[in-house]
Amino acid sequence: MQYKMREVQMREFQLGYGVHTVRSHGASLAKTHMHDWLILLLLVVIEFILYLTPPFYRYVGKDMMTNLKYPLLDNTVPVWTVPIYAVLLPVVIFLFVYFRRRDIYDLHHAILGLLFSILVTAVITDAIKNAVGRPRPDFFWRCFPDGKDVYDQLGNVICNGEESVIKEGHKSFPSGHTSWSFAGLGFLSLYLSGKLQAFDREGHVAKLCIIFLPLLAASLVAISRVDDYWHHWQDVFAGGLLGLVVATFCYLQFFPPPYHPQGWGPYAYFRELEESGAYSQAAATVNPLNAEPMDSHVESKEDDNDGFLGLHLARDSTMPLEDVESGRR
Repeated sequence: MQYKMREVQMREFQLGYGVHTVRSHGASLAKTHMHDWLILLLLVVIEFILYLTPPFYRYVGKDMMTNLKYPLLDNTVPVWTVPIYAVLLPVVIFLFVYFRRRDIYDLHHAILGLLFSILVTAVITDAIKNAVGRPRPDFFWRCFPDGKDVYDQLGNVICNGEESVIKEGHKSFPSGHTSWSFAGLGFLSLYLSGKLQAFDREGHVAKLCIIFLPLLAASLVAISRVDDYWHHWQDVFAGGLLGLVVATFCYLQFFPPPYHPQGWGPYAYFRELEESGAYSQAAATVNPLNAEPMDSHVESKEDDNDGFLGLHLARDSTMPLEDVESGRR
């Protein structure tokens, strides 16, 4: 079955099917998903409001300060770097795949799914941060930068530090760096596992090493948050779990599971082929009797091009570039 799917991929591209570019299908695709992009904008507004909303100022007594006196350090991973490696890096990889395969469905749904993963995670994370108001491990020095602690008659702290620093000190749970990292890099890991066909039962462990790299990077970011004393270990554990779960749900909205025979492409791609009748024609061309294997020429060609996420299809095409861009065949 796996070989048949790859043969269909190769032949349908050679016949001119499965070519969906920005020029030929971009406008109609954007129109179809216009409401999704509007929801993304709404999520951006909600996230901005949550960021400006002050958190719950939880009671912090003197006996609680034992675990909140860690030094106030700078971030090992600055906030401004998170969008770079969690959003821009995956998008660059999506664009690389697009220029190899010329499939706007894959590019559009990958970017849309990634942005939903990031923004949904951000909204949930900041909503929980504000509601919980857990103090950070370095809260003492945020509240009392001079080292002199003061408490009211109920035993609660009376902070004399900067208001913005104190406000940030009540946003420990869950870790935003960690949830964002796992939301973006977790989505990328799922995307790569589908494109590499990591679960094709052929035993290529090197593929797993590649898809584990984004998860390793996200894990190192999570560890840095504990090392910098900006978060407790429970904060990063919850943030990582949150980001990974949201990334999985968002990915499965647009792509089959990575272990599925069609896991290398989005649902919309195969739906478009079915509606146009291209898939059935390509399958018939590959194997008219649905029983005989492809000739050795096609099989050897597939082996030569290593079958990497169907990217060899772009190299096999003899179509002029202008025809590809216009969607003609």
